[in-house]
Amino acid sequence: MAENSILCSVSSLTLSIFILFCCLFGHCNSVEQLGGYDTFTISSFKYPETQIRPFDMHYIRVDLPPWFSSMSIALKSSVNLDIKSAKKVPKSVLPMICFRDGSLPLPDVSSTSLEVALSNRSFDGIQVLQNMEQCYPVPRNMTMKLTNEQISARVLYFGLFNGVGPTRTQSKMIVRNRAYSFTANISVEGCTTSTMQGQYCNQTIELLSCARSGNSSGNGSVSGFFNQSMVLCRNNFETSCHGDGEMKIYSLEILRITESLTISVQNLRLRPLDSIGNSSRIYLMCFARYGAMPLATLHDYSGDLNQSPLVIRFPKVGQWYISILALHLAKEIGGALSNVSKVCYSLEVQELECPLGKAGPNCSSERYMLQTVLRKYSTPFESYYLPDGGDVISDALNFHLEPLLSNYSVGGLDSWTYFLLDVPRGAAGGNLHVRLMSDRKMNYEIYARNGGLPSLINWDYYYVNKTSSSGDSVFFVLYNSSDEKVDFYILYVKEGIWNIALRHLNSTGDISDGQTTMSISLERCPKRCSYHGACKSALDTSGLTLYSFCACDRNHGGFDCSIEIVSHQGHIWQSIALIASNAAAVFPAFWALRQKAFAEWVVYTVSGISSGLYHACDVGTWCVLSFGVLQFMDFWLSFMAVVSTFIYLTTIDEVFKRAIHTAVAILTALMAITKATRSSNIILVMGIGAFGLLLGWLIEFSTNYRSLSCSMGLCLNRLERWPSREWLQNLVNTVMKRFRWGFVLAGFIALAMAAISWNLESSQSYWIWHRLVVSLLFGI
Repeated sequence: MAENSILCSVSSLTLSIFILFCCLFGHCNSVEQLGGYDTFTISSFKYPETQIRPFDMHYIRVDLPPWFSSMSIALKSSVNLDIKSAKKVPKSVLPMICFRDGSLPLPDVSSTSLEVALSNRSFDGIQVLQNMEQCYPVPRNMTMKLTNEQISARVLYFGLFNGVGPTRTQSKMIVRNRAYSFTANISVEGCTTSTMQGQYCNQTIELLSCARSGNSSGNGSVSGFFNQSMVLCRNNFETSCHGDGEMKIYSLEILRITESLTISVQNLRLRPLDSIGNSSRIYLMCFARYGAMPLATLHDYSGDLNQSPLVIRFPKVGQWYISILALHLAKEIGGALSNVSKVCYSLEVQELECPLGKAGPNCSSERYMLQTVLRKYSTPFESYYLPDGGDVISDALNFHLEPLLSNYSVGGLDSWTYFLLDVPRGAAGGNLHVRLMSDRKMNYEIYARNGGLPSLINWDYYYVNKTSSSGDSVFFVLYNSSDEKVDFYILYVKEGIWNIALRHLNSTGDISDGQTTMSISLERCPKRCSYHGACKSALDTSGLTLYSFCACDRNHGGFDCSIEIVSHQGHIWQSIALIASNAAAVFPAFWALRQKAFAEWVVYTVSGISSGLYHACDVGTWCVLSFGVLQFMDFWLSFMAVVSTFIYLTTIDEVFKRAIHTAVAILTALMAITKATRSSNIILVMGIGAFGLLLGWLIEFSTNYRSLSCSMGLCLNRLERWPSREWLQNLVNTVMKRFRWGFVLAGFIALAMAAISWNLESSQSYWIWHRLVVSLLFGI
């Protein structure tokens, strides 16, 4: 995995990512409290101590309305990692926290964010991201405050993961990685007055007044296109005035898909009116930003309005903020320094909209609002998107594309056709599936964008051909595409209006020669988990977002179960060896039967049978009982078999053996029903067996010593109070003989522990060795 800087375009999450990184590792201080300012608490959530088990995940959703002023986060966890130690931890067990704007993070798809998280370099300047996530090792303590000048007013998601990578979704027989817990307090503050915003709710926002002015002509339109309607927005007062270095902020809300947004100033002049100076040399800087307060250092678009209007092509639907900053007033005016103090202007914003059903240059391209068709007997939000009244293929819920294509082309080269669809609130955990199939080679390019119309220079995801697409994007996955077929997913798609544009190349030719069908759907799991797992759904902590994920089988992993971790042939051999290895229990059972140790014979026999049934169920062959019952029986009887071997080494009376067996059965049953798979159970079983063996020896020694002692009256007259030399020699020989078997037993158990520890992160083949070792233990 190469350590590369993420190449991105302008995004409103820029400064927040920088602040998040700093706060996570203790390099920043919290913004001072907003006490004393006109704010109120919009929402406040306290998440109690929550445990994240190995390979598990946990999502938190935070809604930021347009009037929010700040968001405060306090996170505490049981993780104790720094950057240096995190580099040494395998990523499959590394606790990670990820952030994403608008939808859920998914660190398993790409290792880019993980490389950035584990890199030791600092952020020099600002790193700009688009459609990306940021991931870091989970800190022990994290406290930060983000304001509406740093992050956009929308939805922010936090994801906590206990291990990332392909093996996270793989089904595992036994999981012994450590769990960790966290608690969190998240509060969102807002401004009580809609016209006052900013970090401290002390920044005045002037709402622009908008009105529709009817159809625009070629001369009246800034773009020079016909058939467009115009929405004209102006500041409430005739003029706005401010001094050198002073900033004024305006806002407007775009309600419909807009072709362009043009910001200009009229009647630019200096005050006092009798001042003499050249106003054309004044810098009247304009900064525009979507969803957040624009600053000179943080904005989406900028330009000098004194030189030319600022034109934003295909702006997103929603709240826009515009700031105007006057610079170099005193410097440029020359001799009138003492008289000129302000610059005045009238702000004018034009929104150019196409008629209903039209879009693109000159409003000549077709635009379709797709209807949502819910699937029957499916989970919430699963749906198809179809054009109203289009030529729909009912059996597959596809639609023919050619009758919907735009016939107009610019310069006779290509044409655009736009499809709009709505991803409802709470469906950010779904996946948008786009497919095109044709009976000939397709000449289509696909561009997708959230909130606004896509173009050649402004898109979120695109597909041109098999070698040119958004394949380097974390959330764009291409499947089985060819010259006649396009099939891709947008993972964990953002909520809101999505625009999918088809660029038809060489559209001057006859488009009726071929037939192309298109399908757009919102699905749970990509490719149905590649038919190698089960698709499951869950709610985030707030209960507002339903997300889906794949639980893969034993041989596959990855977010869509498409990564083969164990080959099919290897799985077959492992299954055969794993199940057949339990036949080794025949040998200790036969040995116990010859020794007339009927209790041990029952334990060994039933343990071998239950273990074979458990592993047959686990590998997917056959389940005679539920998996939990079979797992309990396997571990409990395995524990009992090991401890019974220890107890059998003693030669105490059956009365004492039955008492020890009863106590051991209770203890091992508790161990098997509560966290049976933990590694410490091996040590506990050895300790219980050793304790039983020691207890038996003590009972045997006490019994033999008592048999050699005499009555209390005779003992007063005899000097031989201690056992004879012959008895001691026999006892030593017996102990040494049984110690020999004890050492063999300890060696085999140590081998089993080493095998299990060796394979906590690799394949499952160690279970074959584990069963052989246990079978040998039975034979002692």
